[in-house]
Amino acid sequence: MSRYILKRILGMIVILWCAGLVIFTLTYLVPGDPASLLLGKEASQETIEIKRHVMGLDKSFLGQLGSYMYNTFVRLDFGESWVFSSSVISELGVRLPRTLIVGLAAMVLNVVFGTLLGIFAGTHEGRWQDSLVMIIAMVFVSAPDFFVALLMILLFSLKLNWLPAYGIDSWKCYVMPILASSFGGIAINARQARSSMLEVIRADFVTTARSKGQKEGIIVRKHMLPNAMMPIITGVGGGLAGVIAGSPVIETVFSIPGVGAYLLSGVNQHDYPVVRACVIFFALFASIAVLIMDLCYAFLDPRIKAQYSKGKKVK
Repeated sequence: MSRYILKRILGMIVILWCAGLVIFTLTYLVPGDPASLLLGKEASQETIEIKRHVMGLDKSFLGQLGSYMYNTFVRLDFGESWVFSSSVISELGVRLPRTLIVGLAAMVLNVVFGTLLGIFAGTHEGRWQDSLVMIIAMVFVSAPDFFVALLMILLFSLKLNWLPAYGIDSWKCYVMPILASSFGGIAINARQARSSMLEVIRADFVTTARSKGQKEGIIVRKHMLPNAMMPIITGVGGGLAGVIAGSPVIETVFSIPGVGAYLLSGVNQHDYPVVRACVIFFALFASIAVLIMDLCYAFLDPRIKAQYSKGKKVK
């Protein structure tokens, strides 16, 4: 099992390295001179050249790339913001908890309610309960996060005055962002869980369990659900990365100073150290989500355990 975990961790390192390479190349190829944009039109050419030297932009592409990769992945130094002259890693440390609160709370709602709705729909195939769950899922998955967020602000803030529309002054400020982030994931997980349950419900071992007179609840809990969990875990892992990746939209709508809003600020102001650091963070979070998903696979599937415990593939 340790070999399996080590292999996945090495894969994470490669993914992060590739993400750093790609985001640096893309920001390097963006038209315009960041030094000129930061200093304004009235700056002299000499002042711009000095600023370019301070920012390290006077080096060649390979020189800048080498410095960036070394500082980021060897020294773990993401540099300073070109606009605010503040440490990027320190700013991420302040903003990260806010993004994680919204993202992880939304993911919990996605998993719990989405899986329960999918199981409920799958065990009532063809009935009105199944149709109702699928209609709800279709509505949730069709509504963009920003549109849902704006509707919630209009209803709960302007009309009912129950919840604040923006900021992070209290726990109430997190209610609408979490709900707005979770609706799409609930729908996706519900549809995935329903499909998995429908595949398992016709299996021979389920028919055998019913012929033995076992209660339906026991069949669902002990026989159907464990065998249907693999596709569900796949959807959960992708959803976890998607929730964090979608944070810029939610954080912008609700004015939450998180990592997503920090990324958009960096993009708008051509603050490339901020953009690169945020992209690396999102890649790291997505890699961790995939690692957790793979560990769940190994825990549920004995074939994976056998493959890496014996050092050979199971045929």
